[in-house]
Amino acid sequence: MVFEDMLPIGASLASMGVAAGVAAWVGRQQSGTEGMMKISSAVRTGAMAFLRREFKIVIPVAIALAIIIGFASSFSNGVAFAVGASLSGIAGLISLRITVKAAVRAAQATSKGLGPAFATAFRGGATVGLSVPAMALIAITALYFVYPDPLMIAGVGIGASLIALFIRAGGGIFTKAADLGADLVGKVEAGIPEDDPRNPATIADNVGDNVGDAAGMGSDVYESYIVTILAAMLLGALIAPGSLEAIGGDRFGPALLPIVGIEVNPMVLYPMLIGASGLIASIIGAMTITSRKISDPMNPLNIAFIVSAAIAIGLNFLFTTSFLGYNILSYSLFATTVVGVILVPVIQRITDYFTNSKYKPVQEIADSTKWGYAANTLTGIVVGMRSTGPFMLAIVIVLGVSYGITYGVTQDPLMGIYGTAMAAMAMLSLAGIVLCIDAFGPISDNAGGIVEMTGMGEENRTITDKIDAAGNTTKAITKGFAIASAGLAALAIIQAFQLEADRIFPAMMFEYSLSDVRLIIGLLVGGLIPFFVTSQLIAGVSRSASKMVDEVRRQFKEKPGIMAGTETPDYAKCVDIATTASLRELWKPALVTIAAPIVIGVLLGPTAVAGVLMGAVVSGLFLAYHLANSGGAWDNAKKYIEMQGKKKTEAHAIAVVGDLIGDPYKDTAGPALNTVIKLLNTIAIVFVPVFIAILPL
Repeated sequence: MVFEDMLPIGASLASMGVAAGVAAWVGRQQSGTEGMMKISSAVRTGAMAFLRREFKIVIPVAIALAIIIGFASSFSNGVAFAVGASLSGIAGLISLRITVKAAVRAAQATSKGLGPAFATAFRGGATVGLSVPAMALIAITALYFVYPDPLMIAGVGIGASLIALFIRAGGGIFTKAADLGADLVGKVEAGIPEDDPRNPATIADNVGDNVGDAAGMGSDVYESYIVTILAAMLLGALIAPGSLEAIGGDRFGPALLPIVGIEVNPMVLYPMLIGASGLIASIIGAMTITSRKISDPMNPLNIAFIVSAAIAIGLNFLFTTSFLGYNILSYSLFATTVVGVILVPVIQRITDYFTNSKYKPVQEIADSTKWGYAANTLTGIVVGMRSTGPFMLAIVIVLGVSYGITYGVTQDPLMGIYGTAMAAMAMLSLAGIVLCIDAFGPISDNAGGIVEMTGMGEENRTITDKIDAAGNTTKAITKGFAIASAGLAALAIIQAFQLEADRIFPAMMFEYSLSDVRLIIGLLVGGLIPFFVTSQLIAGVSRSASKMVDEVRRQFKEKPGIMAGTETPDYAKCVDIATTASLRELWKPALVTIAAPIVIGVLLGPTAVAGVLMGAVVSGLFLAYHLANSGGAWDNAKKYIEMQGKKKTEAHAIAVVGDLIGDPYKDTAGPALNTVIKLLNTIAIVFVPVFIAILPL
């Protein structure tokens, strides 16, 4: 088993090596004029200032939590928490630095045409996509080899989720406060383009794209990967080694890994192999993107994903049969991975249909601008709500099929749940190519801003608009991907949580029945949490944006030379306002998410906590998808009107307002909810020893 022992680490190192090579290629591209570099430097400085201030607040909290987890659970979980939190922050930092560097080079590449500009933006994104999942896989593999029990390292999930929530929510508030300030005063009131250098909030807006979309998504996908593989490993550890030998042969008994010299359960190591398969496939898929001439950026992106998915399926079969043998059980597990891989393009198609201007839903929103602001707003809300139906159907089918495949072979409900976890792991194994496709979105958005601010010309701006429109769609797809993974991983962790509670409290009988009032209370509390978090985040964006609007208006009033081009706006002041406001606004939702399962568990016990987790999944899953798709559809409805040459018309003004409403939906609240769902679950399974049920219900 030497091959299986080292494959996850080898694949991770290879992915990091390719990412480094792609980053070097991006760095060698022409960086543009002095003016372009000056703007890029201002964006990088503002983004780094935001992360430094956020880390100054988060690091002491993380240290305190590591100590608390070490005492409440185990020393190993405290260490795992520190590892998960540190790498989550590094994932955000890597994402931010490369996207800033790639954006100015993509802007310069527009002088060569759509193909070179697209390739530069994509390869910048590929640096993120190939390094972040590799960090997640190598972290979880190394921790497991040191502490060969998934429950001893479950703290890695809390660390990853906590930092991701801070970066995702804080960055989301920052970017939307800046965006709303730039749009409301610049576009709507002053009648200038959103990236016009005369707009004081335009640098803050570009900074926001990086801290919210780039650093936030990097931490988000890293966390999704960690939590999903952890869920599968936790369930695998509960399957007794040797219990499946009658079905699958001796490959399902305890195995000794020669390199690290530890005895492991093959069901625990198997998710790591599937993760390695997806990394290798993502490397090959990313390499299909070249600088060749293209007409539609979505075509090469779709090809890259299809190649990655096909290779992943082939490698999954190879690794499964070489590790578990040729038997009915290994075939059934391979089948669950196929189901998980297929779910990714299904979510892609559903999300694309509801957020791409090529299709009826977005065109309906654009058409509704004829009847005014209310019609545009209501149509966007309806489209987002309608989009949850196909999404729900896809999740239900995947759950039913993956459970049925493994349960039908083993007649073991635990193996059925393990099958659903492996479907989720196979889905997340493609996180590399999905993040490659996503990360070029903020790069192209920033490139468009640089083109606009430096006056490169309408032809260059048309090129960045094309790749930016594709980026909006891919960002929506990645959000759907992360939301689905949150739901599938959470359902697996809930099962592991229940079994762990039974093990820790053997004298107590947990029925998890709807006739138990504790479970009902938990369901209601859990169902409320996503709505509370959403309200706090959107209100935070509103309050922060109000301060930004006041500042931009003040500068226009006190510096009349700004509009004439004779005075330079105070960009740094707007960056500072967005930073301060975002850090102030994210505390309440973060504290509620961390405290809720612990307080409920201590007061009412594990049964109530199981209700909290299930309630948060049910309400949070569909609320997140509604928010992400409504916001994406509003955004592309505005762009659809702009592509028709209707800028500065009443319809465009109405569409801009719809986009403003959708901004905190899709870039702040929606993405934060999948992190909230996973953070609730990882906290619950780590803190289960303290759920002593003080109240005798």
